[in-house]
Amino acid sequence: MALAIGWKPVLSNLGDDLVTSPAPQPADLILVLGGDFWGPRVLRAADLGAQGYAPLVLISGPPYRDRPEGEFAIDFLAARGYPRRLFQSFGHHARSTIEEAIILRPELTRRGVRRVLLVTSAYHSRRAAIVFWLFCPGIKFITIPAPDEHYHAYEWWQDPSSRKLFFSEWRKILGTIFVEYPKDRFERLIGASG
Repeated sequence: MALAIGWKPVLSNLGDDLVTSPAPQPADLILVLGGDFWGPRVLRAADLGAQGYAPLVLISGPPYRDRPEGEFAIDFLAARGYPRRLFQSFGHHARSTIEEAIILRPELTRRGVRRVLLVTSAYHSRRAAIVFWLFCPGIKFITIPAPDEHYHAYEWWQDPSSRKLFFSEWRKILGTIFVEYPKDRFERLIGASG
């Protein structure tokens, strides 16, 4: 029993390590990662935009019913009283966070942004921070977590949804660092010299 009790703080810390929680800072842009166009991510980003942390909220995402999901998000937010002019949609066909970062890299460069508030689900915030730091060099990302009712960081092992997210995120973090990033660097190197 004492051994099990001693492991709870370690497990809680591992669960909490998936969540970044820096204070928001003024930025050039607020970027909402795809996958949530009428929930906590877009609402958190809209609140940050309304508070003046950045002049624009860019909502990234793949198509949904033949329209970029960002367009649905803008309609959702405008219906809740947020000014439509605060938002833009950036549609793409990325199927992963890494693909999304790679697709967004030229767009962020084109816009000349230096600092971005990156809004995503709490459990995804650590991995998103790592991915965008690795795949979008030269831009400072401050990852802001949006609440997520499906992940309980401090007791993740007691809840099936949290357990699944915990193992999935840690596996993807390791894959990003040890597999995908070296592969991307190699491909960029070959592309630059070819």
